[in-house]
Amino acid sequence: MMRHVVAIDLGATSGRVIDVQFNGDTIALEPLHRFMNLPVTASNTLYWDVLSLWREIQEGLERIPHPTSSIGVDTWGVDFALLDRNGQLLANPIHYRDRNRDGIMEWVFERVPRREVFARTGIQFMQLNGLYQLAEWVRHPSPLLNAAHTLLTLPDLFHYWLTGTRSCEFTDATTLQFYNPTLGDWDRELLSQIGIPTHFLSEIVMPGTRLGSWNGIPVIAPATHDTGSAVVAVPTTTSDFAYLSSGTWSLLGLELDHPIMNDLAYEANVTNEGGYGGTFRLLKNIMGLWLIEQSLAVWSREGASYRYEDFPSLIGTVEDPFRSMVDADDMRFFSPGDIPAHIRAYCQETNQPVPTTHAEVLTCIHVSMAMKYRYVLEMLLKVANRTITHLYIIGGGSRNHTLNQMTANAIGLPVLAGASEATALGNGLVQLIALGELGNLAQARQMLSDSIHPTQYEPSDSAQWTEAYQRFIEIIQLTQPK
Repeated sequence: MMRHVVAIDLGATSGRVIDVQFNGDTIALEPLHRFMNLPVTASNTLYWDVLSLWREIQEGLERIPHPTSSIGVDTWGVDFALLDRNGQLLANPIHYRDRNRDGIMEWVFERVPRREVFARTGIQFMQLNGLYQLAEWVRHPSPLLNAAHTLLTLPDLFHYWLTGTRSCEFTDATTLQFYNPTLGDWDRELLSQIGIPTHFLSEIVMPGTRLGSWNGIPVIAPATHDTGSAVVAVPTTTSDFAYLSSGTWSLLGLELDHPIMNDLAYEANVTNEGGYGGTFRLLKNIMGLWLIEQSLAVWSREGASYRYEDFPSLIGTVEDPFRSMVDADDMRFFSPGDIPAHIRAYCQETNQPVPTTHAEVLTCIHVSMAMKYRYVLEMLLKVANRTITHLYIIGGGSRNHTLNQMTANAIGLPVLAGASEATALGNGLVQLIALGELGNLAQARQMLSDSIHPTQYEPSDSAQWTEAYQRFIEIIQLTQPK
């Protein structure tokens, strides 16, 4: 008998409501509703429009055509919502790309040393983490902190609106940078040292927890951080792999049974985010397809439109693909804007040829991302003292054949790319495990391995890529903060 569960999967730029269908042997996805996720700027602040997203979610749920066994929501990480004592949303959640918290990390470290923050949380230092938004409201006092009765991560805001249950699921809670894996709970002492209230913290629950129901349909928390769900859907039966969840952000990492929070991990600024089954994802955030998305948006406004399928012919016109390279994580690329112009400025500052054509800019982005993947992968393997035999690329970026091949060339290992809807797939798998349709994660991945056949990319031109990589390292060192 076919079993249906619904995965509500919200990404940083788009959302989807997907019917996940399981017949006991294979799994299939049927999109019910797709929509854009458009932030809103008001009074010089960038917000998520969660009410519009909630309307779109409801529209998608109304399109369910048959009996459904459960529903679950996943979203991007690091952001949160605040409710008042009556359970009403106090304000639209602030977008992680909002620039009003500039300088807040240094302010926090004056109160709690940077090394201590990492020792307590094991999370990569990024200004976008939820900790720093709360700290900003302490630095510049906000009435929201006093009015708040409940803090919910964004996926659990939608779970609350579906069920009335107020809780925070483990995988997303860890991304805020005030979950303490040693305590297995929120680090209230850390928050108190910064002056952040702790009375509004919700109970932390594990993926697979039944939260309640919507119109009689059980609501089950998946791995609510979208990368946590995507990693569930890696179609592997071995542990000798790394994964790259490729979307607006690229999240490159290893799946471990414990966090690594030593000096080497601190110096590498890696993160230990929660995973399904109590695992931890040792990974690093990389700017990702954001650079491509923003460039395409600029060119579209100028009247030129491109798709992934156009990239090989465009990039093939560039005689030397290594002529210009950038660090994809340079902060000038963080905010929405004219990424091609920022790339040209970066190259000029580092005494490289300045890319002028669309083909040259695209080539620069693709090569730079592949090089950054190698840089981060080598760092992670050193921190974890691990070796791997291959890299899985999952998520929407797995359809970018040009980047996949360049990544194989850069890292010198086979790349297996597929499961472009890995986040929705992993969301559905956790629900199916919770329902007893699948025994455990190993069984789920065995089923995926038998039914999903990723495209394999073998490395080529290794000598050229290795030579160019050494120059890439020098370029990164030129622009890193001293």
